[in-house]
Amino acid sequence: MTAEAQLPVLDEHRITVPADAETAWRALTETVAGMSAGRLATAYAWAVRCADWKASGSGPLVVGATIPGFRVLAADPPERLVLAGRHLFSEYQLAFRLESRGGETLIRAESRAVFPGLTGGGYRLLVVGTGGHVIGMRMLLRKIARRA
Repeated sequence: MTAEAQLPVLDEHRITVPADAETAWRALTETVAGMSAGRLATAYAWAVRCADWKASGSGPLVVGATIPGFRVLAADPPERLVLAGRHLFSEYQLAFRLESRGGETLIRAESRAVFPGLTGGGYRLLVVGTGGHVIGMRMLLRKIARRA
């Protein structure tokens, strides 16, 4: 998978945090690393046969490192973090972009994905069609904002 695979855009979510870009970056990376640090994340990633189902690398969010479900494709502090993964039902990418705006930082999270075949379509219906993906992304961004 390349650093910016051209998968179809699924959605984009945004939040503005009352912090400078460096503080927002730290909150982003700590939150993302933390969301995949537990046994549940590893078990889920293993169950759906993620290509990267456990953590590896010299640090949690450096290029080439893995966390359950994702491989770090790009990490350009404090502007961009790109994660990608694939499993039995999907190939996906999550890109965070940070834009400094005075004393605030806009964080954009863009999701891209394909869901091949009948099982992929069923998975998409389960995860995206129920609104679960939107709820999860909003919760993630709010957690980043609180941490910042």
